[in-house]
Amino acid sequence: MTILLKQLLNLIKMLHSENGTTQIAWGLTLGVFLGFSPFFSLQTFLILTILFFFRVQFGAAFLSAFVFKFVAFLIDPLANSLGQWALEEQSLRPLWTKLYNIPLIPYTRFNNSIVMGSFLVALLLSPFFYFAFVIAVKKYRTTVVARFEQSKSYKALKASKFYLWYTKYNDLYGH
Repeated sequence: MTILLKQLLNLIKMLHSENGTTQIAWGLTLGVFLGFSPFFSLQTFLILTILFFFRVQFGAAFLSAFVFKFVAFLIDPLANSLGQWALEEQSLRPLWTKLYNIPLIPYTRFNNSIVMGSFLVALLLSPFFYFAFVIAVKKYRTTVVARFEQSKSYKALKASKFYLWYTKYNDLYGH
């Protein structure tokens, strides 16, 4: 629980910083794949591996996965239809046969129409999600953060001893 809380706090800190827009957007986009994938599957393992090896914001990925897990349930009928079409398409049948005979690939459960359809939806929409997330983060920074920093409560917090202590502590031990 504390790891997840720490990642969410890091996400908030990164949202309020000047850099990291692409890290947040990639984290949110990979979270879409996590949300649309079955929890115990090879896809989840591969996405988590990508999260570990690349500079991607974990908190953003987990937050997005949480949200898109609910969206995945809502689009299951669409995903089922799309996955059934892809799996029953005659021209793709040799591809599915070859993939099914490769070790580890059956653990993706791609032969399930909902899993296949959800993956295709995530794959087709991921470029749009990425650019939408980049725009949303930039918009958040220009509107919400700017308004928050102009508020009286933020100015009072920034002038307090607690804030001075926190910034000193964060400079010494934060990274």
